[in-house]
Amino acid sequence: MTSTLTPQPVERTTPERPGAVARRRTRVLALPEARWAAAATALFLLALPLQLTGAPAWTWGALYALSYVTGGWEPGWEGLKALKDRTLDVDLLMVVAALGAAAIGQVMDGALLIVIFATSGALEALATARTADSVRGLLDLAPATATRLSPAGEEQAVAVEELEVGDLVLVRPGERVGADGRVLDGASEVDQATITGEPLPVAKEPGDEVFAGTLNGTGALRIRVERDASDSVIARIVRMVQEASETKAPTQLFIEKVEQRYSLGMVAATLAVFLVPLAFGAQLTDALLRAMTFMIVASPCAVVLATMPPLLSAIANAGRHGVLVKSAVVMERLGQVDAVALDKTGTLTEGSPRVTDVRPLPGSGLGERELLTLAAAAERPSEHPLARAVVDAARERGLELPDAHDFTSAPGVGVTAVVGGRTVEVGAPARLADDAVAAVAELEESGRTAVLVVVDGTPAGLLGIADRLRPDAAATVASLARLTGTAPVLLTGDNPRAAAHLATEAGIDDVRAGLLPQDKLAAVREMESAGRKVLVVGDGVNDAPALAAAHTGIAMGRAGSDLALETADAVIVRDELAAVPATVALSRRARRLVVQNLVIAGVFITGLVVWDLAGDLPLPLGVAGHEGSTVLVGLNGLRLLREGAWQRAAAGGDR
Repeated sequence: MTSTLTPQPVERTTPERPGAVARRRTRVLALPEARWAAAATALFLLALPLQLTGAPAWTWGALYALSYVTGGWEPGWEGLKALKDRTLDVDLLMVVAALGAAAIGQVMDGALLIVIFATSGALEALATARTADSVRGLLDLAPATATRLSPAGEEQAVAVEELEVGDLVLVRPGERVGADGRVLDGASEVDQATITGEPLPVAKEPGDEVFAGTLNGTGALRIRVERDASDSVIARIVRMVQEASETKAPTQLFIEKVEQRYSLGMVAATLAVFLVPLAFGAQLTDALLRAMTFMIVASPCAVVLATMPPLLSAIANAGRHGVLVKSAVVMERLGQVDAVALDKTGTLTEGSPRVTDVRPLPGSGLGERELLTLAAAAERPSEHPLARAVVDAARERGLELPDAHDFTSAPGVGVTAVVGGRTVEVGAPARLADDAVAAVAELEESGRTAVLVVVDGTPAGLLGIADRLRPDAAATVASLARLTGTAPVLLTGDNPRAAAHLATEAGIDDVRAGLLPQDKLAAVREMESAGRKVLVVGDGVNDAPALAAAHTGIAMGRAGSDLALETADAVIVRDELAAVPATVALSRRARRLVVQNLVIAGVFITGLVVWDLAGDLPLPLGVAGHEGSTVLVGLNGLRLLREGAWQRAAAGGDR
């Protein structure tokens, strides 16, 4: 009773709004398992009333025979192929049991077994297909073609697969972006909710990054392709979730390992149940019927189906909400974490510095607007993140920036430019008047980076720049502390004062600052050596060693480095920090459902086996009990596909 994540025919529905993920839903009868199960059920339901009303045996017997064939040929064939490889498949045992029941005159009972067995297999196939639906739905986002521009400016419609890194692409208003790239010319607003989760369109201008599959607004954009189609964000999402769905968790691998020995033991026990009563004078028919019933009720179908449906459902649900869990192993391990280590920049913070303070120095003769205008005009040619923060702050305040001339930049020092006839220097506060030292200390004490603005050789003012805490950071820290029983640890390479200030805002007490990559790795190993199962959340190259060494690693996908994304076990594509505790809570629910399923399967198997050996268990009741438990276990695992499962996990509960 195994299924694989393979493409299936799907129905397409219209997205609720532009830019929304098109919901693709596999039709039940599109699955061959469902069609064979439906045919077997229909034939059984036609035969049963004929038999009960005393119709000639050839009428209902032929229908039962067709029910056996339609419902049993596929598992029987797969079982024979497995037997050829010296593997005993429970599918084959069920078919043998059904044929054995028919051989002793229990034709209806054997057909009932085939029908219920085929139905449970169809449910398993449907669970796997619905898991794949959420993955394949992402493929609808990427357009099939894009408009490529030649060096001469000529337009050519090409398949997106033909685009190469460095190509120029024109994206007209209302079109979807064909490839991951960077804007060279034009301005527009792009709806990228499906990738980043941002509810509103984002303004794009030269230098900004855009993603394949996002929806362009009212402006035209010329984009330089930066990634092949096979390496785009959407392609990586699809690839990683597909790979995750094809993996098996340790619990599942253990069950499959035990299954072979159990099945062989069950066959031996079935022979004993048949032969021992015969040796003591039992009737052949009675002994064979009891043995067939034993084979059916002792079969481990429900146990085999106990593990993967909950984990696959959890992977699919997390994927719909922008969390890529790379394997079933990871989904199982996430629920085991009991300690969390968080990076600061780009993880707890937004990763983009912003101007928080504009402070003219006494005697400069400048107001806040004039000081920010001069600094932004001088910084505009620079590509440094702090320079961009200054320019963005000026634009947000509606300031008009004059042209800058004679621009020079010295790494680690700052920039110099002539603005409106005045020489403006912006950089580290290396030279300060005595009355400005206190202002710098105050800014740095509050966790900000101080930037000095010098006009015509005289210090004119200070800018305070800080990376803002994510809006959901404090709530995420509290949720993680509640889930694991201990508050998260902050591991950062930033200076201790800035780290301590931000940690206080986020509600973190254990702060380890000024760490190099090897120091972060050592900190994680120290926690692991103390017996903790550590979850590391980071985004940069410097986090990769810690992500690799941790029990489980999660990378922030939007700003995360390629190395961090590849090293991490899971990726938060939409950059929503609150998705971390939600995923941990979802994993714990999946693990509990696995335990529930194993208990359900064990109780049914034990109860039915004892009844058959110690009493007189009717074959139809044994069939209904065994296959009913298999269906119940499968449906229980599918509960995590529902939207409510994620909502409860996101609300801070893992129950």
